[in-house]
Amino acid sequence: MASNTKNLQFDAKKQLEKVEEQFQTLQILNEEGKVVNESAMPDLSNEQLQELMRRMVYTRILDQRSISLNRQGRLGFYAPTAGQEASQLASQFALEKEDFILPGYRDVPQMIWHGLPLSQAFLWSRGHFEGGNIPEGVNVIAPQIIIGAQYIQTAGVALGMKKRNKQSVAVTYTGDGGTSQGDFYEGINFAGAFNAPAIFIVQNNRFAISTPVSKQSAAKTLAQKAVAAGIPGIQVDGMDPLAVYVAVREARERAINGEGPTLIETLTYRYGPHTMAGDDPTRYRTSDLDNEWERKDPLVRFRKFLEEKGLWNEEMENEIIEKAKEDIKAAIKQADDTPKQKVTDLISIMHEEMPFNLQEQYEIYKAKESK
Repeated sequence: MASNTKNLQFDAKKQLEKVEEQFQTLQILNEEGKVVNESAMPDLSNEQLQELMRRMVYTRILDQRSISLNRQGRLGFYAPTAGQEASQLASQFALEKEDFILPGYRDVPQMIWHGLPLSQAFLWSRGHFEGGNIPEGVNVIAPQIIIGAQYIQTAGVALGMKKRNKQSVAVTYTGDGGTSQGDFYEGINFAGAFNAPAIFIVQNNRFAISTPVSKQSAAKTLAQKAVAAGIPGIQVDGMDPLAVYVAVREARERAINGEGPTLIETLTYRYGPHTMAGDDPTRYRTSDLDNEWERKDPLVRFRKFLEEKGLWNEEMENEIIEKAKEDIKAAIKQADDTPKQKVTDLISIMHEEMPFNLQEQYEIYKAKESK
C-alpha cells in the first residue's frame, strides 16, 4: 500500500511538471530592443509601430500628471500604471472598435484609447456619476473595483456576443492577486464551457498590493490555470509590446473564428505604489528588484527598437509629451467645470422608476438643496 502511494505521488509530480513545461514565455524584443523571435513578428506597418509608441509615451505622461493631480487633491482614487504600458496599450492596440473592454481599476488607459474622453476618466476618479456615463459607441464599462468580478461579467458579455453572432470579443484584465478569487475561476470556466469569444488577461505585476505572487499561488505560472478550464493559456513578456500584441491578436482571431476564450498572462511590473491611497512599496519591494525591472522598461525597449529602424527620435517624443500635457490640462479643466453632483442626482439616476423609499429620501434632500 505504501509503495502504491509513493508511485501515485511521483506520477502526480511528473504530470504537474509536464503541464508547466508547456508555458514558455513569448518574447519578441529583448531588453535591448533587439528582435529575438523573428518568426513571431507581427505584421504592423511603420505608422502602426509609431502610433503604438506614441500611445505608450502619452500614457506615461498621463500617469505622471495623474499622480501629481492626486497629490493636489484634484483626483480621487488613482492606481499608477507606469511600467505596464506594453501590457495595457499593446493589448488594446490589438483590438477592434467593436470589441468590448471590461477593465479593472488600473486599466483606465485602455478605456481612453478605446474612446473614453479623458475628462470622463478624471471624473470617474473623483467618483462623479458622469464619469460612468459612457458615450454611445464606446465599448467599455466603468472600471471594476471588486477584485476579479469583471471576469464573470466578461463571460456574460462574450456569451451575449456569441448569441447575437457578433464578430467581436470581450476582453478583461486583472492582476496576479485576482487569480486567487473565485470569480476568476468561475469566469474562465463559464466562458470555456460555452465557447464564448473572450480574452482574459492577467497582468502579473508581481505583487497584489503587498503580497508577492509566490504567496498567491503554488503554480509556476498563472497561465497554466487555464488548463483547469479547458482553454488555451499563454505567458507573455509583458514589457514587450510586440509580444503582447501578437498574443492578443491571435487570441482575438481564435475567438471570432469560434474557437473560444484564451487566458493570457503578461509578466509586467508597476513602478509606483499599488494605489495613491497610502501604499508604500518600499515596505515589501527591494531596490534591487525595482532596478531589475526598470532595465526592462517597455518604453526604453521599444524606443531602442524604433530608433534602430529610423522610426523614432527625440523630436517626435517631445511632440507627444507636449500633446499629452496640453490634453491633460484641457481635460482636467473640463472636469473642474462639470457641475458638482448632488445627492438628488445620484438618487434620480439609480433606477428607471424610483422606488418609494428612495422617493422619500429624494424629497428630503431636494428640500435641503433648495435652501
